[in-house]
Amino acid sequence: MQRIGKLLALVMVMTLLVGAAGAGEKYKLAYVARAQGDSFAAWLANAIREEVEKNYPDMEVTVFDGQSSNEIISTHIENAITNRYDAVLLQPFDPEANSYPMFQAVDAGLVGACVNVTILDPRLGNVDANPFDQAAVNCELALKQIPQNANVVVLLGPAGNPHSLERRRAWQEVFFDKRPDVKIVGEQIANWNKDEAMRYMEDWIQATGGRIDAICSMNDNMCAGALEAAKDAGLTNLLAYGVDGTAEACLLIKAGEMTSTSLQSAYDLAEASVKMVHDMLKGAGPSLVMIDCPLIVKENVDQFIEMHKRAGAL
Repeated sequence: MQRIGKLLALVMVMTLLVGAAGAGEKYKLAYVARAQGDSFAAWLANAIREEVEKNYPDMEVTVFDGQSSNEIISTHIENAITNRYDAVLLQPFDPEANSYPMFQAVDAGLVGACVNVTILDPRLGNVDANPFDQAAVNCELALKQIPQNANVVVLLGPAGNPHSLERRRAWQEVFFDKRPDVKIVGEQIANWNKDEAMRYMEDWIQATGGRIDAICSMNDNMCAGALEAAKDAGLTNLLAYGVDGTAEACLLIKAGEMTSTSLQSAYDLAEASVKMVHDMLKGAGPSLVMIDCPLIVKENVDQFIEMHKRAGAL
């Protein structure tokens, strides 16, 4: 009887230890960024990491770099399944190509959600902004600012990317259709990448003899690259429009080198998407959350610079 009693006591202790360990376990979140070399993607990844660390003690996040490759993104999601993560939060690069691995994750029992680009499916949560509106607020300003018979260049995101497509559609409908006098002297896919945009801008400057009046870019990173090429060529006083409201863009607007951008707040995206994932882990269903896109110009840029400073980005 004494031996049985000792065994029961040992079992009780082991049960308590296992229970304590279970209580201390954290939800494992895999965040797959489209490309850490993209300034906005890096901003968003940092914001998601900080949001988890500051406000969700029952979660831990690992950030994976998709490197602008659908194959690499798929591998990261597959590894999250194999390594028994509880959730995958994806910043899609190519929503059509990225859908299948996300569905695989959900079928394997993981919570699945997307941020910054939407994959519309009832199994996935989504946090995004309206890309048409993001560009339209810049287009409306450009209608007033870009001179008659101007030469402009256009920089696009990845082929098939819905944010790039919708922003370009806004430029067409809100600006170019109303300004037939404006000539597009260069338009290329630069994949959200600063270096690619810089190279295209160098080519356009050479081809036009520097006769370029404005840069219409689908994001800030490409706009900054084009502006750098223009500066190296001695071109100043260009009008330049972007989207994202990155710290770099805000500083360029403050310096008078960039005209405007619209805020796609990585902080708001991170807050909403991490909360959505956490709620889904606790049993809530998927939903769609949209954030606002205020215009940033020289007159109000200081408040957005302060926003970045408070977040430690500047």
